Amino acid sequence: MSNAFQGFDKRLNRISRKRARLVQGYTSKVGKDGLIVFRPSRRTSRGFPIKGFLFLAVSFFCFKGLLLAYLGEQTFTTRVDILATGSVVEQAGAFMMQVDPISQGIAQIVRPLVQ
Repeated sequence: MSNAFQGFDKRLNRISRKRARLVQGYTSKVGKDGLIVFRPSRRTSRGFPIKGFLFLAVSFFCFKGLLLAYLGEQTFTTRVDILATGSVVEQAGAFMMQVDPISQGIAQIVRPLVQ
């Protein structure tokens, strides 16, 4: 009789593990017999989020282009030069905010809309 209980315990343990994995995400599939089967979804690698980084970079260049179009190139450059004379953090910000071809191109596109 203990053999039957061991098999039952193994089945309960398998079901518990499967339920724990289903909590993290699952896919459902309808079999040929009409039975809906839920399977844990595969774990994706937790690598570097490339889409998020690209979105951040594009947003940054759009922000710079918008500022450049609104302030004008001369005023923008003057303010970046003032920023470059500050602390180390301000100097890093000035380096990031320098005028570049990408932000100039965006500024040319946005300039008619801003002014």
